[in-house]
Amino acid sequence: MSNAKVLPLLEPADGQGVVPCCPPLTERPMTADEAERAARMFKALGDPVRLRLFSAVASHEGGEACVCDISDVGVSQPTVSHHLKKLKEAGLLTSERRGTWVYYRVEPSVLAAMGKLLTSAATAA
Repeated sequence: MSNAKVLPLLEPADGQGVVPCCPPLTERPMTADEAERAARMFKALGDPVRLRLFSAVASHEGGEACVCDISDVGVSQPTVSHHLKKLKEAGLLTSERRGTWVYYRVEPSVLAAMGKLLTSAATAA
């Protein structure tokens, strides 16, 4: 069983999409907890190998990738496993073992939450 920490991503009551872990940066100052959650996410993506792995999974056909399909990032297999573990701990990836292989996926809600964090708050017309 994993002890990975997952960023809270909640479905709003109106069903109109994902509520990100944090408000858009331009909406209001973050609380300490919100900043902690966002920092874990960005810290995990701050490594070029992790960013390449995250991109490989996110862009893979079907929205998931076998570790055997994404491990060609210029580092050894144990290092790939380490980086994938860090991405999972940050709540950016989920995984499922199927036989001898592990398949990784980026949940659509994670991408939506990241996008909302970096967008401007809606302006009143």
